Amino acid sequence: MQIGIDIGSTTIKCVVLDKTGSILLSRYERHYSQITEKTTEMLRSIRELYPAEQSISLAITGSAGMGMAQGCGIPFVQEVYATRLAANTYLPGTDVIIELGGEDAKILFLTGGTEVRMNGTCAGGTGAFIDQMATLMKLTPDEMNELAGQAAETYTIASRCGVFAKTDIQPLLNQGAKKADISKSIFFAVVNQTIAGLAQGRPIQGNVVYLGGPLTFLSQLRAAFDETLHLTGICPENSLYYAALGSALSAREELKLDEIIHRLESSGVTGHYASIAPLFQDQEEYEAFRLRHEKAQVPTCDPETYQGPVYLGVDSGSTTIKALVITPDGAILRSLYLPNNGNPVQVVREFLLEFYKDFPNLPIGASAVTGYGEEIVQNALLMDHGVVETMAHFTAAKRFLPEVEFIIDIGGQDIKCFKIRGGAIDNIFLNEACSSGCGSFLQTFAGALGYSAADFAKLGLLADAPVDLGSRCTVFMNSSVKQAQKDGASVENISAGLSISVVKNALYKVIRASSPQELGQHIVVQGGTFLNDAVLRAFEQEMGVQVVRPSVAGLMGAYGAALYAMERQKGPSTLLGPEELQNLTHKVQAVECGLCQNHCKLTVNQFGSDRRFISGNRCQRPVTRRAAGDLPDIYEYKLQLLHSYHPIRGKRGQLGLPMGLNFYELLPFWHAFFTKLGFEVITSPPSNRALYLRGQGSIPSDTVCFPAKLMHGHVQSLIDQGVGRIFYPCMTYNLNEHKGDGHYNCPVVAYYPEVISGNMPLPSDVVLITDYIGLHRPKDFTHKMTAILQKYFPDITRKEVQEALKAGQQEYDNYFAQVRARGAEIIRQARQEHKPIMVLAGRPYHVDPEINHGIDKLICSCGAAVISEDCISQEEAPFRTGVLNQWTYHARLYAAARHIRDQQDMNLVQLVSFGCGLDAITTDEVRSILESENKIYTQIKIDEITNLGAVKIRLRSLLAALEAPERAGGK
Repeated sequence: MQIGIDIGSTTIKCVVLDKTGSILLSRYERHYSQITEKTTEMLRSIRELYPAEQSISLAITGSAGMGMAQGCGIPFVQEVYATRLAANTYLPGTDVIIELGGEDAKILFLTGGTEVRMNGTCAGGTGAFIDQMATLMKLTPDEMNELAGQAAETYTIASRCGVFAKTDIQPLLNQGAKKADISKSIFFAVVNQTIAGLAQGRPIQGNVVYLGGPLTFLSQLRAAFDETLHLTGICPENSLYYAALGSALSAREELKLDEIIHRLESSGVTGHYASIAPLFQDQEEYEAFRLRHEKAQVPTCDPETYQGPVYLGVDSGSTTIKALVITPDGAILRSLYLPNNGNPVQVVREFLLEFYKDFPNLPIGASAVTGYGEEIVQNALLMDHGVVETMAHFTAAKRFLPEVEFIIDIGGQDIKCFKIRGGAIDNIFLNEACSSGCGSFLQTFAGALGYSAADFAKLGLLADAPVDLGSRCTVFMNSSVKQAQKDGASVENISAGLSISVVKNALYKVIRASSPQELGQHIVVQGGTFLNDAVLRAFEQEMGVQVVRPSVAGLMGAYGAALYAMERQKGPSTLLGPEELQNLTHKVQAVECGLCQNHCKLTVNQFGSDRRFISGNRCQRPVTRRAAGDLPDIYEYKLQLLHSYHPIRGKRGQLGLPMGLNFYELLPFWHAFFTKLGFEVITSPPSNRALYLRGQGSIPSDTVCFPAKLMHGHVQSLIDQGVGRIFYPCMTYNLNEHKGDGHYNCPVVAYYPEVISGNMPLPSDVVLITDYIGLHRPKDFTHKMTAILQKYFPDITRKEVQEALKAGQQEYDNYFAQVRARGAEIIRQARQEHKPIMVLAGRPYHVDPEINHGIDKLICSCGAAVISEDCISQEEAPFRTGVLNQWTYHARLYAAARHIRDQQDMNLVQLVSFGCGLDAITTDEVRSILESENKIYTQIKIDEITNLGAVKIRLRSLLAALEAPERAGGK
C-alpha cells in the first residue's frame, strides 16, 4: 500500500493507492496550522480502515510538509516533481499545469523546456485571496462563483495582494456596484495576477491542466482562465490530489505505520521564537493606563428629556457606518456603529427612520456626511454637507485638544495622519493602497484564530512575551504567525505582537517618523483600531509620548461631521424627512460611458424617479453631458496636441511608433523626422485596459512600473494592425535642458526596448528597430542615425537624415512652445478666476489617461486648474539639490517644486508609479524642497488599478487645508 500526503499552506490532502496504482482512499481537510495533529489523525484513520496493512510506503510533499517530514524521518518529495509525475502518469501530453492552492500558486511548463514558476511569500491571487474577497462581500466562495455566472460588467481589481483588492472592492460596494459583477472581476483579477506574476512572458498554450482547490471548486474561475488564454483547459478527476498522487507514486521505502504514527505523536514544538517586551508589566500598570485615558470623555444626553435642535453626522467608512446625533453643546443623543454590508444608504436610512419614529419632536437642524460613501449617502438622503474625512477628523480632534499638533486615525482599511501647524492642516499622510496595519488587518487574524476582534485584542494586554512580527504586509504576516504558532507562541503573545505590528506599520510605512519630536507633543489618536488598548499602548511605547484618545475614538469622523454641520447651519435642513425616507427607492445599474476614450465603468444609482448618482466617472461628462471643452487642464491640451499628429502617406511605407514612455514627449520630433524621410508614421492606439491585457502575456516582471508594462500592448497593437517595421530605440540620454548634473533617462525608459525585443514573440516579417540613439548630441546624430537607418533602409542618404533632423527639432521646439504658452494661459485664467493652481508633476507619459486614471480631470472637478512641471521648470535657474540631480525628468520636478516657493496660489501634487525605484529618491527630495518653502507635499501613487477613492480624499484634503483661514492668514 502506497500513501501520499500533500500538506499545503491551508489544507492537507491524502491518497492511498493499492499495488495496481488505483485509489483506495482520498481525504481533503483544512489543517488550521495544526499540521502534525491532522497528519497523525489521518494516518490513524487509515490504520483503522486497513488493519492488516502494517508495512506501507509513505512520502510527504507540499509547501508546509518539509519541516515535519524531516523532523520525523519520513521521506519527502518536492511538490513540483510529485505533480509532474502524476500528470505524466494520468494525463500524458500535458504542456502546462496551473495550480492554485490556499496560499500557493504555481505554473509548471512541461514542454519546450521544463520550468516552474511559483509565488513567493505573498498569497495574492490564491485561494486565501478569494476567501478574503468572499468574506468582504458576505458570501461563500461557492456563492461568489454562482453570482459570477450572472455578471454583466467587469471592473479592474488588484489581485497581487488582498488588502489592495479591498481598496478597490469596498468603494464599488459602497457605490452600489452589483456583487455579481464584482465576483466575476475578482476571478479575472486572479487570472491576470497568475499570468502577469508567474508566467512572466512565457506563453501558456497547448494542453493546459487546472489543479488545486480554487480551480476545482470554482467553475467561473476556470472560465476566466479559458477566456483570457483563448483555450479550454482540463480540470481532471482527482484534481485536488495530484501532488499527493505523485508523492504516493514516488514512495518506495517500506515503513511501519505504527512507528510513523508514534514519531508524529512524539514530535513537539520548540518553544523558541523572537519576542519583544510586554505591553504592561502587571494589572496595576494597565489600570493606571486605562484610568488616564478615560479622561477624554464625550458627555451623553437623554433624548427623552432633551428639547431643542439636534445635528447629524455620518461617517460612511470603507467597511462600517458610524452616525451620531448631538446637541448644540456636543453631547451625544444617539449613535450608530454597524457594518455597511455594501449598502451604506440603507443602513443610514434605517437609522434615521428609527430616530424620527422615536423622537418626532427633535428637529435635525443640519447634517453632514464624510468617508468613502460620502457622495452616494449625501445624494441619496439630501444631506446638507459633504466634508472630506481629514477635515472631519480635525474638527473633532480640536474639541478634545485645541492645541493638537498631530492626528493619527487608524480605521478599517485606512490610515490617515496629518500634521497641524498654525491651526490648520499642514501635511497629510494616507496609506496609498495597502491596508496592512489597519483594523481589517487585526480582524482578519482574529477571525482566522476563532476570536472576535474585541476579544482577540484583550488577550494581548498582559501577554508576557509578544511575538516580534515587525512591520509587514498581511499576506507576508500569515506565514510569520503560523511559524510562531508552530514554535509554541500562545494566542495572547500573537495578539500582542500583531497590535505592536499595526503601530509599526503606521509609523514606519505611512508616517515614516524617525522620532517623537517630528510629530510634536500634543497628539490625538482616533479610529476604531485605537479602541484596542493594546494598539494604543504600543503607540505610546513606540513613540515615547502620552497621547489623547477620546472616548468616541471610533466615531470621530461622525462626531466631526456633526460639529461641522452645526458650525455651518444657515437655514432649514435639506435632509429627507420620515415620509420621504419611507418612500425612498434605490436601483442600481452598471453601464459603460462612451463619451471619451476612457470608457469608464459607471455605476448609476437611481433614487426615486427624479434623482440619480453616478459613480466610477473620472470626469463630469456623464453627469453634465457636456464635452470637456476649454478646461484649465494642460494634460488634456497635451493629449490634443499629440493626437493631432496623423499619418501622411510616404514613399517608404509605414513605420510604427509605440505610443508610451518617452514617446509622449518625443512624438513631435520622431513624427516630423520620419515623415520628412518619406515614412507613413503609424502610432499605436490610445492606451486602455484591453491593450494592456493584449500584451500582458509577454511581461517578464510584475514589479516593473505600469507605464513600462503598457509598452507590450502598444507594440502588440502595431503588429495586430499589420505594421511590419516598428521603431523603438534605446536612449540612454535625454535632451540636455541644463537643469542638473546630467541628463539621463531612467533605466526603464532608456533600455526597455531590450526587454521588448527579448520577451515578445515577434512574427518573422516584423522588424523591431531597437538601436541605441542619442538626441543629446546633434552634431553626431546625423552620421550615426544614417548608419543605423541604412541597415534597414539602404536607400536613405545622409542629406535626407540631416534635413529630417532639422524638421524634427523644429517640431519638438514648436510643441514645447505651445505647451508652455497654454500653461501660461491657464495660470493667467486661474488667477483671474481666483482658482488654486495645481502643478500635477510626474513624467511625460503620466499624460496617458490609462496611467493617470483621470486625476487631472478630478482636480479640475474640485475647482482647481492643472499645469505640469514642464510648464514652469524653465523659469528656474539650476540650483543645488540634496541628491545627485542627473535625470532630466527629475530635474524638472525639482525646478517646479522650487519655482512655486513664492507662488501663493500654486501647489504641487506628485504622481508616482508603483515599482519606480528612482521615485524613492525624488519623493523625499521634492518633499524636502516644498516643506522648506512652507508648502504641503502631496504624493499620489498610481498603477493599473483605477480606484480613485483615496486619491480624491487626498486632493480634497489638500484643497480644504489651503482654504483654511488660519493657513491663508499665515502666508
